[in-house]
Amino acid sequence: MKIIIIGAGEVGYQIASRLSHEDKDVIVIDSNPDALKRVSDNIDAQVLKGSGSSPVILEEAGLKDAEILLAVTDSDEINLAACLIANVISPTTKKVARIRDAGFDDYHDTFHDHAPHIDTIINPEIEVVKTILNLLSVPGAVDVVEFADGRMKLIGIRLDKNARLAGIRLSDIPSKSGRQKALIAALVREEKLIIPSGNDRLQAGDLVYFISEKNKLADTLAAFDTYAKPLKRALIVGGGRIGYRLATSLEKKSVYTKIIEKNPERCIELSEKMNKVVVLCGDGSDQSLMIEENIHDIDAVITLTDDEQTNILVSLLAKRMGARQTITRINKFSYFPLMSTIGIEQVVSTRLSAVNTILQHIRKGKVLSDISIKGEQAEVLEAVALETSEIVGKPLKKINFPKGALLIGIMRNEKIFTPSGESVIEADDRIIIFARMEAVQKVEKILTVKLEYF
Repeated sequence: MKIIIIGAGEVGYQIASRLSHEDKDVIVIDSNPDALKRVSDNIDAQVLKGSGSSPVILEEAGLKDAEILLAVTDSDEINLAACLIANVISPTTKKVARIRDAGFDDYHDTFHDHAPHIDTIINPEIEVVKTILNLLSVPGAVDVVEFADGRMKLIGIRLDKNARLAGIRLSDIPSKSGRQKALIAALVREEKLIIPSGNDRLQAGDLVYFISEKNKLADTLAAFDTYAKPLKRALIVGGGRIGYRLATSLEKKSVYTKIIEKNPERCIELSEKMNKVVVLCGDGSDQSLMIEENIHDIDAVITLTDDEQTNILVSLLAKRMGARQTITRINKFSYFPLMSTIGIEQVVSTRLSAVNTILQHIRKGKVLSDISIKGEQAEVLEAVALETSEIVGKPLKKINFPKGALLIGIMRNEKIFTPSGESVIEADDRIIIFARMEAVQKVEKILTVKLEYF
């Protein structure tokens, strides 16, 4: 598969890195020589200096032979123009554009219907707000991912040293917890991801990923000594586009919400737009302001400024002052492994949201969603089982499932199943697969054609 990526920033770099490890033919276009040097020095990908919206550059990149073009620069206008020009040169190439400006929101509903030059538009800011709302729905969870239209959830919980399940074998969880067995998809121990067996023991400090039906979530969380509490009061630090989107969503859910924003003009603008949300003009890192706002009574503090150092500082301050939950916006991928070591567990990123959404549209087979877990260590794919797939029509115990991958959920005719060795996948089932990064390619293959074809 040949893929052209326009933009060698953080998003373009991460996608190129991911795809090059999967032996895909990747070409990265950017006008910034330093950004291209970073790609060529670290990634097995071709680079081409120039504008991604130039017909000459696109021709030189071999657009007519490309299966997909990804326009992911920091400029919405360049991304749109690149897709428009690419469509003239190669109409059959699938085109995906990253759009961030709120002014383009109506594009999805109006212009997009009459613009065949773009197959998919992604707005990472919309996706990151969805991620934040998921995290707020399960306080204490490090990760919350929804599948099957929200009816199934993959939850990541940090196991406390005093947890009843610490030291317990996975196979013994039902008898020790008094609850039905939760399907544990993975453990993260000392930043290493493990797909466990029934003989593996949970250890204090493990990040435990398990799958649960929505209507059984409270019971499953109780097994890990975690109890969901209703979100009543939220404080958002940073009143930019993401902060505004989130505040609007929380307002609709009747959550008492405040926004702290430094820019006086933006404060006035927000005050005029919001109905019940309280807008405070000030510095979120000001401890006296936090005391004045009774931070210890706040259920969740979400830091969403454009400065990640400020976000980290404010989250640590809020946690120290008694906030029940903090969610921190981070942009640099290199920061992710460091966050848990300094006490910040719940992290969101518009760039990671963009990568996740783009991967969904790159994956072969009928993939409905593709979420990265712990940076680049694993992916969770939700897909439709195709009739041509090797995994359809026989018990799972007789399928040579890729090593490092685990089927964690099946949905058929609105009914949800936790898979066992006897389970049989039928055509058109929605299935959820947890896969270590090195197994993703093989998972792609079993989602498309029968194994004997490759």
